[in-house]
Amino acid sequence: MTRALPLLLLPYLHHRPVVADVPVGGAGAAIIGRATLGQGVRLGALAVIRADGMPITVGDDFWMGARATLHIAHGLLPTVVGSGVTVGTNAVVHACTVGNGCVLEDNTVVLDGAVLGDGCVLAAGSVVFPRAELPPDHYCEGSPAKPVRPLTPEQLAAARARLRGLALANRETSMRAWAPLQGGTNYVAPTADLRGNITLGDNASVWFGCELQAVTHPISVGTNTNIQDNTVITSAEGAVQIGADVTVGHNVLIQSARIGDRTLIGIGSVLAPGTVVEDDVLLAAGAVTLPGQHLTAGSLWAGRPARRLAPLDDAKRQVVAYGAKHYVDYNRDYLGEEAPSP
Repeated sequence: MTRALPLLLLPYLHHRPVVADVPVGGAGAAIIGRATLGQGVRLGALAVIRADGMPITVGDDFWMGARATLHIAHGLLPTVVGSGVTVGTNAVVHACTVGNGCVLEDNTVVLDGAVLGDGCVLAAGSVVFPRAELPPDHYCEGSPAKPVRPLTPEQLAAARARLRGLALANRETSMRAWAPLQGGTNYVAPTADLRGNITLGDNASVWFGCELQAVTHPISVGTNTNIQDNTVITSAEGAVQIGADVTVGHNVLIQSARIGDRTLIGIGSVLAPGTVVEDDVLLAAGAVTLPGQHLTAGSLWAGRPARRLAPLDDAKRQVVAYGAKHYVDYNRDYLGEEAPSP
């Protein structure tokens, strides 16, 4: 069955979003929890604003492309977005501060504690590392993102108009077939799309806007594992196996790969077909693997293509363990929530 889901306004632990006026939202867009939004907000299909551990504040005239994600660091950092900000398709803004008038192009990632000055333009595919600061009125790019050149007001306006024009051109990507799974010990968000031979272990969760396509080969997700918002998993070239106590970050692409236990797959990363990730691996945000690449156990991997940087120390192992644990808590909280408000 094909149908369009409305924009969803969902509570989290009885905290409901506060909006200055009714946002314009593509099908399956969702705003959750302690989010406060200004006037003139437009969200693309499957865009997610999830304020379920700290608040998210968004100013007036905010545009957000399809499959983009705004989230927080649970119990640690909120997300603050100024007025006149434009966020592209499949971008992630996570526990950071984005100044007025910024333009974040498609497939960008802004990580915890980062600060983008007013009028910053972030080039497509760039990653802003944790706690980095980018200057106002500059064009920035790379991974890690660095300022490249100053911008005139005219150049900033052109970047903004271009990205918003593309968002309008793609606004018809809102009709989808939905097969949400509810009940039991698994929270599967109402805008997640699961098809085919999919197995979820106890306390596994699948979040807003995710696609798990197991029509050709099976997908299995282990106990206490979380698949975060707008992640896409496909099994066209072979089975996907994801172990226990794994965190798969926002806006990840996994293609016919195998992932071991106690692993963290960072925000915005891409796993090529045939990738094998052993137990106890941390793959950094924005990393990209090569087809058939083997990521060895007990290691930190990063880069494009991914390369081994160091053994996984106790602090990073604790980060991985914490991610899995607090998503088990989210799983329980969301299973207990009331039905969504239209």
